[in-house]
Amino acid sequence: MAEVRVKLFANLREAAGTPEVLLSGEKVIDVLLSLTERYPGLKDLIFEKLDEKEESPALCSSINVLINGNNVRHLDGLDTELKDSDEIGILPPVSGG
Repeated sequence: MAEVRVKLFANLREAAGTPEVLLSGEKVIDVLLSLTERYPGLKDLIFEKLDEKEESPALCSSINVLINGNNVRHLDGLDTELKDSDEIGILPPVSGG
């Protein structure tokens, strides 16, 4: 299992009350589930609402999860494997002008 640094931004940081946390997991989904277990207020911000038929959570379409600067949507999604010292950034939608 890899130990990774998870950095939270904007309202995710506020909901967790911390800018970053160290977590372990083999895949991105493992780390995100550990994160939302530790900080339940993040669950509805990171994952789509599950209906009874779905077994595994899906990432909210507006959330970007980056591993070392690469969006997991361009890798293996939530099944992207992790290695020690990886850094995961979780970014909510940003607006401004």
